[in-house]
Amino acid sequence: MGRTERRAERRPLSVAVAQPRCVAHDVAANAVAHAEAVRAADARVVVFPELSLTGYELDAVPVDPGDERLAPIVAACAETGTLALVGAPVPGPYIGVLAVDGEGARVVYGKTYLHGSEADRFKAGEPAVIEVDGWRLGLAVCRDTGVPEHAERTAALGIDGYVAGVVHADHEAGVHGERARRVVADHGVWAATAAFAGPTGGGFDRTSGRSGIWSAEGALLAEAGEAPDEVVRAVFTP
Repeated sequence: MGRTERRAERRPLSVAVAQPRCVAHDVAANAVAHAEAVRAADARVVVFPELSLTGYELDAVPVDPGDERLAPIVAACAETGTLALVGAPVPGPYIGVLAVDGEGARVVYGKTYLHGSEADRFKAGEPAVIEVDGWRLGLAVCRDTGVPEHAERTAALGIDGYVAGVVHADHEAGVHGERARRVVADHGVWAATAAFAGPTGGGFDRTSGRSGIWSAEGALLAEAGEAPDEVVRAVFTP
């Protein structure tokens, strides 16, 4: 099926961005917070921040997709029909994205453009796309969004949306919006960015929050505040 035919068959896709509270290294507690966010979102896809399951703790133990601590998220996704895109260190090791649904979890992406000391511990991944109900969503993690080549390489795979999880300091609250609008302008796709809220490691005592969703025309459709536990949603339309 060609891209034009595939697009013609797509239905609207509800997408949410979540910024759950996070306890450093506590995957079990954080999975419960993720499950609560999934239920609150009422969306087909829920995007979470970078390393949302552990916090931005570069020494965190990689989370295996079969880890039983992910069970609350799997259960929430089974109840709601959601695909959750969760940030976590994953085997490789990569700064990864786990796709979690009612059947379980799988690694779907590893951060391509590592920043600073990340490269001392993690490998670089490659651009990747996940398809949900006919929508091809390009995946990104934090610094990826600031490297135009990443969006170019991802768009070359054929995408309808660009979804990212990030950690930004409070004084960088406008950064992910600027980057999302650039991707939209350059590639004509929808964009959603989940930004960390609350304190975490790596010197991020105060993070930005302000997760957002943008239309393919660049309009801001939904934006969270600065506090943890906020979730906002919008609908991608063909």
